[in-house]
Amino acid sequence: MEHRQQAHRDRGILRTFNRFFSNESSGGVLLLVCTITAVTLASIPGGEWFDRIWETEAGFEIVGFSMDMSLRHWVNDALMAIFFFSVGLEIKREMLAGQLSSFKKSILPIMAAIGGMLVPAAIYWAFNSGHPESIRGWGIPMATDIAFAIGILSLLGNRVPASLKVFLTALAIADDLGAIIVLAIFYPTHAIHPEHLGYVGLVMAVLFLFNRLGVKEKYLYIIPGAAMWYFTYRSGIHATIAGVFLAMTIPAGNRLDGIRFRDRISILLEKFKPSASRNYGILSSPEQQHVIHSIRTAVLDADPLLHRLESSLHPIVTFVIMPVFALANAGVALDLSALASGGLSPVTAGILFGLLVGKPAGIFLFSFIGIRLKLASMPAGVTWKQLAATGVLGGIGFTMSIFINNLAFADPALVDIGKVSILITSALAAILGLTAMSLSCRRGSAPLQIPD
Repeated sequence: MEHRQQAHRDRGILRTFNRFFSNESSGGVLLLVCTITAVTLASIPGGEWFDRIWETEAGFEIVGFSMDMSLRHWVNDALMAIFFFSVGLEIKREMLAGQLSSFKKSILPIMAAIGGMLVPAAIYWAFNSGHPESIRGWGIPMATDIAFAIGILSLLGNRVPASLKVFLTALAIADDLGAIIVLAIFYPTHAIHPEHLGYVGLVMAVLFLFNRLGVKEKYLYIIPGAAMWYFTYRSGIHATIAGVFLAMTIPAGNRLDGIRFRDRISILLEKFKPSASRNYGILSSPEQQHVIHSIRTAVLDADPLLHRLESSLHPIVTFVIMPVFALANAGVALDLSALASGGLSPVTAGILFGLLVGKPAGIFLFSFIGIRLKLASMPAGVTWKQLAATGVLGGIGFTMSIFINNLAFADPALVDIGKVSILITSALAAILGLTAMSLSCRRGSAPLQIPD
């Protein structure tokens, strides 16, 4: 009896963990916990030890290639390259078969993303023009944190129209693509070295050749991809961009189309039935093992490498890389009294008004223009109020904003001011966005009418 009760408790714990890791909002919750942990340790007396951990040097040397960086730089340059690889895979999938695959599907989220980048950047620029030490931060309020935004939207469950979730996801993906372009062009880590860029191009050419030849072995992409990351780091372009370069070369095609896959599986299942009727254990029946192996092969032939990599990376990025990034980079003392007494610095004002005002205004205005000019159509079942509330959620910058913040400023004091501003503004955007979305999705609420 006691053994059965213990087994029942173990199954209950396992179900709880499975529910947590499959819930859309769980990644945002873990990211928030790690952020609070980093800020708390940075704010309390004696918490400096945590920051010193991330300054520990670590490196390697392999057949003449060597690197030596702090743990924080390994997180920002190496782990985040995997994050960008995952984002690149998602962008490629959406461009091939998702919400960015056609002009009609993509125009609204793309226009919304453009507005959500240009207006915040312009607001930041207005507050910081004449301040050469801080003007480089104009890219900080351009980004949307997809994990937090989607996580908050999922808190409202089925009250939110499915088409609105799709729109926000496509918007965030287009936003990520814009941020990647800005990062690659405007935020190099050091002087550009053309010879290393040449090596990057050579590796990419080999990977594209593998793609054209139909090579599906993932390690024949990942190992050269690691070499491409090294050369990208040496080239002066931020090393994380190598993740996007690699994602563009991953095959998205499959050997079996839907009809052939269905027919093959049907035949294999018919073969499985006679052997399943015998009194064999599944591990001891050669017939069953042969059919299972054939089914596994058919699944691999039907499932593109791009999708397999994206699926396997998603939990790693969500539950490992993003939380570690927050622990390594969000640690800044929140001295709100000093911030208030000194007034809003140009950096704080640019980030605050850029994310809280510029993001919603840009997303809504450019969406409104696209719909009014009949270039795009309103997502099914979505009201103007809900579209405006989505713009407020777009003001959650966090991950990409902190990432660009670290690259934009040479002065550590400005880096810390930027981090505090991003944390406070993203928290406000999350609260305001959740409130606005909750009110706009309230059952029985009257839709906002925009006159013709």
